[in-house]
Amino acid sequence: MSQLRSTMEEHHQEAGNESKPSSMSVDLQGDSPLQVEISDAVSERDKVKFTVQTKIPPAPPRPDFEASREKLQKLGEGNSSITREEFAKMKQELEAEYLAIFKKTVAMHEVFLQRLAAHPTLRLDHNFSVFLEYNQDLSVREKNRKEVLGGFLRSIVRSADGVLITGISGLKEVDDFFEHERTFLVQYHTRIRDTCQRADRVMHSHKCLADNYLPISTALSSLGTQEVNQLKRNFLKLAELFERLRKLEGRVASDEDLKLSDMLRYYMRDSQAAKDLLYRRLRALADYENANKALDKARTRNREVQPAESHQQLCCQRFERLSDSAKQELMDFKSRRVSSFRKNLIELAELELKHAKASTLLLQNTLVALKGEP
Repeated sequence: MSQLRSTMEEHHQEAGNESKPSSMSVDLQGDSPLQVEISDAVSERDKVKFTVQTKIPPAPPRPDFEASREKLQKLGEGNSSITREEFAKMKQELEAEYLAIFKKTVAMHEVFLQRLAAHPTLRLDHNFSVFLEYNQDLSVREKNRKEVLGGFLRSIVRSADGVLITGISGLKEVDDFFEHERTFLVQYHTRIRDTCQRADRVMHSHKCLADNYLPISTALSSLGTQEVNQLKRNFLKLAELFERLRKLEGRVASDEDLKLSDMLRYYMRDSQAAKDLLYRRLRALADYENANKALDKARTRNREVQPAESHQQLCCQRFERLSDSAKQELMDFKSRRVSSFRKNLIELAELELKHAKASTLLLQNTLVALKGEP
């Protein structure tokens, strides 16, 4: 078993002790000899380290610790309006939030490695093998401003070029399969993007609700220390109820973020990659047709026919090769997303049922306690 220590440099603050999720083993394709496993992950002050174990000789996004960092900064400012109890609860909430982001980071990197290891071409790539077998820390620098700007400008050129190819030149798709996929992907990407935004709003609402439970719990707890007899007991019971509801609501938000929002964001990027693939194929088709025109022109003039024929053959081979690989990639994309959506939605439904049952039981027990029933 080879091991990889991969370092993801992050700009975040330490939020508690080091965290280690349980080992996650992945069987990629049933009887396939390829296996990728993140056996342990450690959260340090300014980085997340994880170990990838293997049985073999679109990059995941960086985790966003900004929200946790801002909360930690506010917590460290020593606001006099925050009581000691509220401070302890906010610190606990921050640690839980950080742990959720940490686990999500590990999961997303594991999915990325699974995709590479399952790909028929990339799994055989020498660089990928070296990456999996490298046993030292890997630190990858971020893109500088020039590289980021260059990528942005290339995307603009690509979009404009795509309009020119399909518009001014009057180039039409010659394969019904790819025409259907192009139409589908344009609509699919838009709907996935809109759904992702709505899912983020739902998840944010759960987080806001969990945050709002905190001052209610604190206020009730404060009332419980001032009252006596039955009122004191009731206030403290209600304070405990809202504190537990806050934790449950926070878990609902984390689960929705991991199982739904992250999945939608992933396939938003994946569908964009599929659109880019169709663009490259269309660009190759345009080159092929231009090469045909150049060959006809050369034959008419009876000049430089051989170079024109060679160029036309190269363009034809490239277009056919790209068409074959694109068709396979798009078919894999379809089966992969259906399987992934089914798995994540089932898991999300099971988790939400679990939290709903826990909330119902909590409310029932609190009502019994307030009534003074045994």
